[in-house]
Amino acid sequence: MSTPDDLPRMDRRKALQWMLTATATMAVRDPNLFAADTTPIKAQGYGTDPVMVKVYKPGDVWPLTLTEPQRRTASALCDVIMPADETSPSASALGVPDFIDEWISSPYPAQAGDRLLILEGLKWIDEEAIRRFSKAFADLALEQQITLCSDLAAAKPQPEYKKHVSFFKRFRDLTAGGYYTTPEGMKAIGYVGNMPSGSFEGPPIEALKHVGLA
Repeated sequence: MSTPDDLPRMDRRKALQWMLTATATMAVRDPNLFAADTTPIKAQGYGTDPVMVKVYKPGDVWPLTLTEPQRRTASALCDVIMPADETSPSASALGVPDFIDEWISSPYPAQAGDRLLILEGLKWIDEEAIRRFSKAFADLALEQQITLCSDLAAAKPQPEYKKHVSFFKRFRDLTAGGYYTTPEGMKAIGYVGNMPSGSFEGPPIEALKHVGLA
């Protein structure tokens, strides 16, 4: 019987690269994944398993947070970040605002900070839109919305926007996460997971280079 030391060195190195790539990907997707947080979850009824054959709608598992005005702002911002094009629908058309609402409404400690960050950010971006353009963000022309978002996404934002940059970055990440976990989003990036495969060659070289492993 062979032992791990009998395996070729290159095989072990590749296996390590694959594991590190998977770990790095999870960490990028959710920076709180490996955080040591022992705060108890306080939610009435938490602990029961969902019925796996049932289709759940937003708000079925826990109450949602966004008000109608907040939802309008969130939908408009989602569509600035992920607009429709000739091959893919917009973020709001795929229900990404529902995804964000469920995310910030969930009773887990990791989402508690996001809830405050998103709610305060949506309030601020409406106030800033009114201050600069005399309209709520959802009512602005697309060019005005992009101008406002570009100030938050700048490599070196102006001092008055620095404290709001973290809101925009997190909202952008949640928008992308919600979009690319829909069937349409997965199709747009060519994701072919959950399909039978006779072999696995490991992550592509581009992915390994991206995380510094090749």
